[in-house]
Amino acid sequence: MRFQPPSFIAFTGVDRAALRPGLAELAARYPIEWGILIDDQRPPDPLFPDAPTRAALLEGTPLRWAAHVCGRAAQAIAAGRGAAMPGLVGFTRLQVNHGFHGSDDQQVGAVSRFGQQHGLRTVLQCLSSFPDDPRVDWLFDVSFGRGSRPAMWPALPAAGPFCGFSGGINADNVRETLELIAAPPGAAYWIDMESGVRTDGLFDLGKCAAVCRAVYG
Repeated sequence: MRFQPPSFIAFTGVDRAALRPGLAELAARYPIEWGILIDDQRPPDPLFPDAPTRAALLEGTPLRWAAHVCGRAAQAIAAGRGAAMPGLVGFTRLQVNHGFHGSDDQQVGAVSRFGQQHGLRTVLQCLSSFPDDPRVDWLFDVSFGRGSRPAMWPALPAAGPFCGFSGGINADNVRETLELIAAPPGAAYWIDMESGVRTDGLFDLGKCAAVCRAVYG
């Protein structure tokens, strides 16, 4: 293996409860975090399952889940106006997608405090080099779900915080991507993908399995 494998792979965009048995089966074989996109203000959209679907996915054998909160709810959290948010029980991480231009110090603090109040690790996106702020986990993301490949992959910080990479990753290019990321031996990090594991607009477990095989064998 010519790369340091990630600590886990985050597959974002789980969209229907019928996938639950397959999610559990794949997660029993590989280190996976399943991501659910949440924006209850949006018109019906398969990418953003409704509250009953989210509840059904979270039932049963515990899996590693991340809530990816978007839209007005994310903006309120980043502005320090996030009240108690129902439906977060069962998640272990919370990614707050509040905008497309990174986060300032006040927003990082607000997101971190919100996560602490709900017992969740929090994640924010960055657009270039990883910040050295340990209050949240950092995801390098210039794609925002569009499947765009970045021109470069930033170096992992030598001493934390916990960081991840996203941007146009799929089963066909994941090994090359990990070689380009060039994580040092023993480094802890994650990779995230959304559009690369969808087919005809729906979450595709077969593509997730192909990514896992490419990374972990």
